[in-house]
Amino acid sequence: MLKTYLYIPEQLNNQINNTARVQNISKAEVMRQALKNGLQKFIGQGNAGVEALFKLAELGKKYKLKGPRDSSMKMDEYLWGKDWSSSE
Repeated sequence: MLKTYLYIPEQLNNQINNTARVQNISKAEVMRQALKNGLQKFIGQGNAGVEALFKLAELGKKYKLKGPRDSSMKMDEYLWGKDWSSSE
């Protein structure tokens, strides 16, 4: 295991201490479990966006939809109706 230093707010420290006391486990174990559970949620959220994009791409292929080939270069113009490259 690696040792890590972390600054946390006092209220969070109190919650960690209370949880450790109630569950009869160490403060370090409470933090390890919380980090593990929290990271799993973040990882799941990251994959959801990617999966949604793949589903959109599949729908595009299925219905043979075509879009502009220069959409990455003119994204703002297509989304907002404005050409940001020109000065006003």
